[in-house]
Amino acid sequence: MEAPDTYLKILGIIVHVADGIGVAILVAGLFFAAFLALRTWLHSRNGTLAYTVLRRTLGGAILAGLEVLVAGDLIRTVAVAPTLDNVFTLGIIVLIRTFLSFSLEIEIEGTLPWKRALTQSGVSVLADAVRKSGSGNP
Repeated sequence: MEAPDTYLKILGIIVHVADGIGVAILVAGLFFAAFLALRTWLHSRNGTLAYTVLRRTLGGAILAGLEVLVAGDLIRTVAVAPTLDNVFTLGIIVLIRTFLSFSLEIEIEGTLPWKRALTQSGVSVLADAVRKSGSGNP
């Protein structure tokens, strides 16, 4: 029974890599948000604009990191250890992270998601924040 053990080991590694990437996105997003906010403040001397860039960029990084972490949890639950307890735990984790993502999107955009013309993922929020940080417009 070497094949199933190898399969589980490979999936375990994939889950750890996904978790690591999710955490790396969160940490890198923190530093990236601070860098963009500082750059915006240095160029515009507008603290409100710099804070808006910080908030949008950090929120986008958190959204992107949460998406990757949920993917790792899905792989862990469905492929590695598909027990009823793990499925229940995954359901609670997904609900909490969905609520966090929803709350962050409202905080970042200032409006309910269904009232926006286009829906955005965490990555598109980051890209939008980068564009706005260089333009001097909030």
